[in-house]
Amino acid sequence: MISIVGLGNAASRVAEKFKKTKNYNVYTMNDKVQRNSKYKFKLKSYENAEEYEKNIPNVAKFFAEIDDHVQFFVVGSSYSSNYSLGVLEQLKNKKVDLFYIAPDTELMTGIPKVLDKVVFSILQEYARSGLLNSFTPLSNTMIEKSIGNIPIKSYYEKINESIFSTVHYINYFTHAEPEIGMISKPLDINRIRTYGVIDPKNLEEKWLYNLDMERDLCYYLCINKDKLENEGGLHKKIVDMLKEKPHNAFRRISYAIYETEHDDFGLCVAHTNAIQEYT
Repeated sequence: MISIVGLGNAASRVAEKFKKTKNYNVYTMNDKVQRNSKYKFKLKSYENAEEYEKNIPNVAKFFAEIDDHVQFFVVGSSYSSNYSLGVLEQLKNKKVDLFYIAPDTELMTGIPKVLDKVVFSILQEYARSGLLNSFTPLSNTMIEKSIGNIPIKSYYEKINESIFSTVHYINYFTHAEPEIGMISKPLDINRIRTYGVIDPKNLEEKWLYNLDMERDLCYYLCINKDKLENEGGLHKKIVDMLKEKPHNAFRRISYAIYETEHDDFGLCVAHTNAIQEYT
């Protein structure tokens, strides 16, 4: 089992999506919670960032039964992100994958932009030092591009659904046996990563964050069962397309192919050890 933690109102809405499957225990922490329970924790809200840092909640009891593997979601521009360092400190004995949902910063001003920049930088250093198992930035703007035109009324619903499905399927692939291929284990220093979706016809990537200096690139392809059984030459075609992508001793590529009863789809993960500049 994997425990999902959503810190803040927006991140909690993402975390709630994981309740669709039985593979996760979902914990949400936000100021909309009416009453603390096993999986819900009410956060206090304040008028300035300093107050958050002075009032880190004690969540030892709340996380008493949390799984050893934790996937932690936070939106950097939210005031509740000020709690993240203090809460993560209380999970230091767990394997924590941090998912950082980056807002569109071009029109952002004031305290939210400062918070976004500070939290983004500090959490990367946490990953680099080994305090986090991984740091995965995901950009709302780039997720929107990967989906296409989204109606305003369902904007965040579509974004959150995309984040859930991408993270969930990568989790699934990580623990499933492929039909062919093998995903190379990234070097231990490459703890900063991002995800992307692939067009299975040409393996064109639509990254969910612009990651600098990719070191390990992993391609997960889910191919319809009928194609796997009857389409000769499919494996060679896929491998040839992968060989055309830039690769060398510092930019490694690996792949795995899985079976699906549905339409073909693909996902990819890029890993690096380079601290990402705030943009």
